[in-house]
Amino acid sequence: MESILGLLFHSIGGFSSGSFYMPFKKVKGWAWESYWIVGGFFSWLIVPPLAAYLTIPNFTEIIAAAAPSIKTVTYSMGLIWGIGGLTYGLGVRYLGMSLGNSITLGFCSAFGALVPPIYYTFNPVDGKVSFTDMLNSSGGQLVLLGVLVCILGIVLLGKAGTLKEKDFSVGHEDKDKDFNLVKGIIIAVISGVLSSFFNFGIEAGKPMADTANEAWKVLNPGQGEFLFQNNVTYVVLLWGGLTTNFLWCMYLNFKNKTFGDYTNKNTPISRNVLFSGIAGTMWFLQFFFYGMGESKLGNGASSWILHMSTIILTANFWGFYLKEWKGVSDKTYKIFFFGISLMFLSIVLVGFGNSME
Repeated sequence: MESILGLLFHSIGGFSSGSFYMPFKKVKGWAWESYWIVGGFFSWLIVPPLAAYLTIPNFTEIIAAAAPSIKTVTYSMGLIWGIGGLTYGLGVRYLGMSLGNSITLGFCSAFGALVPPIYYTFNPVDGKVSFTDMLNSSGGQLVLLGVLVCILGIVLLGKAGTLKEKDFSVGHEDKDKDFNLVKGIIIAVISGVLSSFFNFGIEAGKPMADTANEAWKVLNPGQGEFLFQNNVTYVVLLWGGLTTNFLWCMYLNFKNKTFGDYTNKNTPISRNVLFSGIAGTMWFLQFFFYGMGESKLGNGASSWILHMSTIILTANFWGFYLKEWKGVSDKTYKIFFFGISLMFLSIVLVGFGNSME
């Protein structure tokens, strides 16, 4: 039952993340950097402490009492992850919503799933699963198989992207003018690797979540683990992401002379802020539900790859809705569909693997 609930929570979070960019399409007359940072204020500054306050009233005391090294490492992982988040947007621009998300988040899934176990192999911690533990257990081996299947799916999706580029080069010159496979894949790989540091940031901030969890269990004996324990960690981790994104967006506002967007009465300012805020809130909800799923499954390979794979599936749903693959050959479509099927298979494998632990 715990595994089923974990899968459900990760699926809800994945759907929220895979859909968050859609409200941005309702923003009119603003440059990317303007609506991105407005949404970012909701994602990284406003909603996380609000969610923490509603679920962990003493979250500020927990953060204040945490060791400086814990907060520093957690914040630093957020800084690195923030760079991955910035390049994510370019990956989607050059590859499209479905292919861009699939490759970027696929790499993010693989790296994010394996980094914590590898870390705990060299720095053992009681109760944490190391890479060696995974190799020596049936459940761990199944999870690793799921990671390999995920990577194979990425390879096929890359092949589908190559064929799509060829399909659109003749007779479809008006389709996806921004599509650039080489640029897109390079950026997607960089984004995927750096974005995986969010998972390590959650691990680094785990002592804060453990404090919240233990306090809750004292007040609620016999009721399992605290669903919202990670909300306190997100506050510190997302400060790092806010820092990176804020500096870059302010640079772009300066470079592109778009500071006037925020006060331009010729644009629907209130509407733009509203939809940017909705997008930012939806983005944060992915990790709100990730924390709930993690409390049921643990923060090993299973939680991370389940979360990322459901985002990939949702993003591809929107990709089809936006008709990104309309006009491609049957061969291209079949390879793309097979790649997505492998991504879904990876979800099943890691889910079963986790339930065997």
